[in-house]
Amino acid sequence: MEHALSTHVLVNHRLNTVWLDRIWNAGIPKVEIFCARQHFDYRDQSQVNELGYWFRDAQLQCHSLHAPMYNDDCWGRTGPSSVVTLTDTSKPRRLQSVEEIKRAIEVAEKFPFKYLIQHLGVSGEEYSDEKLDAAFTALEDLQLFAKHRGVEILIENIPNRLSSAERLLYFSGITHLDLKFCLDLGHANMMEGIEPTFALLQDRLRSTHVHDNDGKDDKHLFPLLAEGGTIPWKQTMDLLRTRESQYPLLLEVKDSPAFANPIDAARQAFDRLENL
Repeated sequence: MEHALSTHVLVNHRLNTVWLDRIWNAGIPKVEIFCARQHFDYRDQSQVNELGYWFRDAQLQCHSLHAPMYNDDCWGRTGPSSVVTLTDTSKPRRLQSVEEIKRAIEVAEKFPFKYLIQHLGVSGEEYSDEKLDAAFTALEDLQLFAKHRGVEILIENIPNRLSSAERLLYFSGITHLDLKFCLDLGHANMMEGIEPTFALLQDRLRSTHVHDNDGKDDKHLFPLLAEGGTIPWKQTMDLLRTRESQYPLLLEVKDSPAFANPIDAARQAFDRLENL
C-alpha cells in the first residue's frame, strides 16, 4: 500500500523543511500536515510560504491537512472559546470556527493538498438534531470554499455520538452533501469496531488514520511497536488491502519517549504492517 505520515507525531515541534526532508528520506512519499498553531501555524504567512517554496520543488507530496481543532497555540488551554467545532448551535461561535477552518484551507493557494480532514464535533459530544443542522450549514459553506481551491473535505469518524459510521452515513444522506470519509482505525477500535465501521464506509473512504490503543483511551500508539495496543492488525490489513487504491496507509501517532526517532519508528511500523 502507499504510505503517508501525519505530522501529528511532530506536533510539539515547529514544522519546517528539515522535518519534511527527514520524512522523504525515510522513504515515505506522502504527508498529512496537522494544523496546530504551535506546530504548523496556517495563519503565519512566513511559515506557509517557507513550506510552499519547499513543496514546489520537492518529491514529497502533501496528501492532506488536518483541520484545526483549536484556534490557539496551546491545545485549547486558553479557554472554551478556542475550540473549533462545526456543531456549535450558536451561529456567531460557529461562524468563527468556519472562518478558522477557511484560513487553513487557504494554504492550498501556496501549496496543493488534496483533502482536508475534518471532525464532526468534539470527542465525547452527545447527539442532537440541532447540532447536525449546524454542521450541515457549516459544511455546505466550507465545501464550496474548499472546492474553489481544489480541496475535498473528508469527515473523520471520532469517538462521539455524532460520528459513528452509521451516523456519518445518515448525515451524508439527509444533507445530500455526498460526503467522503477518513477511516480512523484507533477511533473505530474504541467505538463499534473496525470491521463494522469499514463495512459501512468502505465505498466512501479516501484516507485513513492508522494508530493503536487499548480500546478505551485515544492513545495514538505506534502499531506493532508500542505496548498496550489491541487492534488485530493482520485482519485489519487484510481489510484495508481490499480497497487500497482508494487511500494511503496514513500513520497518525503520538510522539513517545520510547521512540527517540519517531520518523524511523514510523518506517518500522509500516514495514511490520506490510509484512503481516
